[in-house]
Amino acid sequence: MENQYGITKATPSLPAIDLLRVPHKGKTLLVGYPAFGPHTHRNNLETMSKEYSHSKELPKISFKPATTSESISVVTYDFEKIKKEIFDPRWLQAGYIVRTQDGVFANTSETKESVLKSMLDKCEKVNGIYLGENDFGFAPYKTFETGVQDCDTFSQGGLARVLEHTKEKTAENLRTIASPKFYKRGVNVWGFDKVKEPILRVAYLGSDGDFDYDRLDVGGFDWNVYYDGYAFGVLRE
Repeated sequence: MENQYGITKATPSLPAIDLLRVPHKGKTLLVGYPAFGPHTHRNNLETMSKEYSHSKELPKISFKPATTSESISVVTYDFEKIKKEIFDPRWLQAGYIVRTQDGVFANTSETKESVLKSMLDKCEKVNGIYLGENDFGFAPYKTFETGVQDCDTFSQGGLARVLEHTKEKTAENLRTIASPKFYKRGVNVWGFDKVKEPILRVAYLGSDGDFDYDRLDVGGFDWNVYYDGYAFGVLRE
């Protein structure tokens, strides 16, 4: 072979990342571990979309944002550990929601009201909420309570069930997370007020540090643009 003279550019290896396997709706979900963050939601999404390396079998991988249902499955797997790592010091950026004058949409960034209503036509109405493909769903305000409440009231409400995307009458994973074992003071659902025009937000879950981490906060009040939190990325196929 003829010699080639001059500079040979270095080819840096991709950053290594671990994978966490958790059960999710009867299947196995693979996510990058630890979670991306702590950073703003926007920056976490940018970071997870980059290329990484895991093994010889998976030399080049990237991640997509977890849906609210997927995020909940991940943190439920070993919540005692996740609570200390994410919920107590910061919070989990669970996924996109859209607040409207009638209720809360989950796992969509669409904010045009006519389009959102047309999307409901493709959904199944189950126990008062609407469930569609790719974890899309809608919970009317009348199906859930806001403010401080106990574990069962929260997990049986429409918001919890649409975030977990379950047809059951109780969001069992969120019931596990919100149980008195972890949060003796119950749950505080806030930031889900009615709005005149649809508004895109990020649902977050975290411990209420004002009460020694004894209350679960479930919020939908802002983009988390200016506040650092954690987000999970699902392995792209």
